[in-house]
Formats: sequence, C-alpha cells, structure tokens
Amino acid sequence: MTARPANAHQARLLRLLRDGGPNSRAQLGDQVDLSRSKLAVEVDRLLETGLVVADGLAASRGGRRSHNIRLAPALRFLGVDIGATSIDVAVTNAELEVLGHINQPMDVREGPVTVFEQVLAMAAKLRASGLAEGFDGAGIGVPGPVRFPEGVPVAPPIMPGWDGFPVREALSQDLGCPVMVDNDVNLMAMGEQHAGVARSVGDFLCVKIGTGIGCGIVVGGDVYRGTTGSAGDIGHIQVEPEGRPCACGNKGCLEAYFSGAALARDAEEAARHGGSPELSTRFEGSGRLTAVDVAGAAAAGDAVALDLIRAGGNRTGQVIAGLVSFFNPGLVVIGGGVTGLGHTLLAAIRTQVYRQSLPLATGNLPIVLGELGPTAGVIGGARLISDHLFSPA
Repeated sequence: MTARPANAHQARLLRLLRDGGPNSRAQLGDQVDLSRSKLAVEVDRLLETGLVVADGLAASRGGRRSHNIRLAPALRFLGVDIGATSIDVAVTNAELEVLGHINQPMDVREGPVTVFEQVLAMAAKLRASGLAEGFDGAGIGVPGPVRFPEGVPVAPPIMPGWDGFPVREALSQDLGCPVMVDNDVNLMAMGEQHAGVARSVGDFLCVKIGTGIGCGIVVGGDVYRGTTGSAGDIGHIQVEPEGRPCACGNKGCLEAYFSGAALARDAEEAARHGGSPELSTRFEGSGRLTAVDVAGAAAAGDAVALDLIRAGGNRTGQVIAGLVSFFNPGLVVIGGGVTGLGHTLLAAIRTQVYRQSLPLATGNLPIVLGELGPTAGVIGGARLISDHLFSPA
C-alpha cells in the first residue's frame, strides 16, 4: 500500500468504508459534510489511487442509480497480539474481517528477538496459506507500557529485555510494511469497539485481566494514551499499603493480588496445604496450576477456588469503582485470559462497583465480559494500523 489519503475528507471516507463496508456515493454523502460536487471529486481521487474500487450499482433512491464503492479487496493488514504467555497473529482485509488467525504459546520473557522470530514465522505461515501476498501494514500489541509515537516499550515489568527495544523499526524492516505498536489492552479496546460489545459506545473502559492487569480508556471514540503512553496502567494501583511485592518493584499493587500469575500462585499454595482437594488433585497431576485450573475447580464447586475468584474480583472491583467515579464511562468491558473464571468473577466486580460508586455513575452502567476473546487484540491491531494509514500523509 503506497497511496495515502490526501486530506481529512478522503481519510473520513476511507474510515467510513472500513467501518461500514461497501456504500454508495449518495449514502456516503449523507455521512460527510461535503457538497455533492466536492464529494464526487474526493471519491474520484480515491478511485485513482486504487485505495477504493467500484462495486456495482447501488439500490435506487430515485433518479439515476449510484455506484457502490468499497475499499480495495486486495488490501491486507496484519494484527499481532503478544501476551505474556502466547501470541495471536491474524490477517484481515480492509474492513478488518479476520481471514486467518493463528495462536501459539510463547513466553514473552524469552526476549524480543525470540518472540519476533516466532511472530515472523506465524505471519509467513498465513502468507503461505494464500490469504495475503504481502501486508500493507501491521499493528502490534505488547503487554507493557509503550512510548506510542516511537513504538518502543518502556520498562515493562513482566517483559525483561524489552526496555527500549525498537519494535516498530525492527518489524517494519522484516515485514516490509508500515508498523504501529501499542499496549495490548489498548488493542483489545479497539477490537471490542470495532466488532465487539462496545460498538455503539463512545466512552468506555476495557479492563484486561491476564498475566497482568491493564485498562484501555476510550474517550469520544478514541483511545486515550496519556502524555507519554502509560494511561490505564491500573495493575500497579496500590490496594494494600506495604502489601505483597510486585514485579514493578513496589508493594501492594492490584496485580500482585489478582492476575493470572497471582491467582496461580495462591491456588498452588492452597493445593500444597491441602485446603482444596480439587486443586490438590490438579496440582499433583501437572506440578503447576493456572487460572484455567482454578476455573475448572470453581465449576466443580470447590470452595477455595470460588473464594480466590471472589477475593480477586472484589479487589479488582474496588479499583474499577474508583475509575468509574472519576471517569463516568458508559460501559465497562472485562476481558483477558482470566475471564475464563466467568460470572463468579463478573458478579464480584459488579458488586463492588455498584456498591462503591455513586448511583449517578452506575445507574445505567453495564459491566460485561468482552465478546471477541482472543480475536479482540488482533482486530485492534488491524484497526490501529488502518487508522494510521487512513490518515493524511
């Protein structure tokens, strides 16, 4: 993809076609503040660039029938969601429909070189399957703070060896296309906004509970990243003064008490001490426990597992209650690997938020699980790079 929109009007038209699919000139004219003649000029210029193509006749609205136009069918975006313990890679078309998706385990602590070798191998596999001859752009999510303009992770607590690594520059060279990099929870928020539970909401919070905890903040339809890119790092809000040590170097952080890693540690401790027959059996079988084991034990009615989930949900709910009182969102989305704990977790979070925040903030506030699961991040990655490419150069 070499062409870019020449002005804000063309950028607006490209994004409308991305989000709404093929459309007629007349229908596009209803959504943009342009005269009919100016709209025709901008559409014709986009057709000349090859970014959009004619797509048959539109339904009649009286008079001469208009032609539909759509984004070029050959456009391909790569979405990459790097988690603490796995990688998701997907290829989408210009409308951000997932054409192919691969998930593989990978420990982010192995460092950027090893992780990106795996990412490139997965991207090559998708390309070899015939889904894409090449990629017009790639959006990458990493599980830590990112200095957004440069696409560089900054002192990520669970990512040793990544501090200052030039992710955008390195992957752009290897993939041969423009690359944008962001925190993984921001991509989850963008995915849920584009194709998930937050489609019709302008202001919402998207809380990802996985190996760590983060929050995507969407204001007026746009992700809010803060001055340096660290907005939403709620896992390191203190919930216990002088409490447990956290990977960030502080004590008492939410993430030290409830995250995939903290939940596994507490479950293993309960298993070792014999407090939970269900967890003990699972621990003896594999020598380790994960959030999936806790979910399974809770589903079997194990009291200790249920208590662990409720306690974690209560702490998380306390933090979210403060965010709700401060931000007054229209929706709170809960996502990430730990959401396999399901409605026990969701009920605990809801209870705390509805109890602690003011009725004016919570009276019509849905708190829901995300719809897209592991595809949220890769769709968000494709959305991130398309936002960049569908902006004036």
